[in-house]
Amino acid sequence: MATKAYLLVETSVGRTRDVANTLRSLEGIESVDVVTGPYDIIAVISGPDMSVVGNLITGKVHAVQGVVRTVTCVAVGA
Repeated sequence: MATKAYLLVETSVGRTRDVANTLRSLEGIESVDVVTGPYDIIAVISGPDMSVVGNLITGKVHAVQGVVRTVTCVAVGA
């Protein structure tokens, strides 16, 4: 069963648009929205399993210059 997660991203000052554009280019990221509030970006991630999603976050997203902190919310269904 596929895994879907919402990724809340805090960026460094002045880097939000650059980070959003970089995230949009990563395979496995379905959507990226710049938002207001305590986080700067909310992205939707999906993959065939939790391992793939986790590797995308730790290996790719955390390496993006300007990403300060992330919170991952895994969708559990309704």
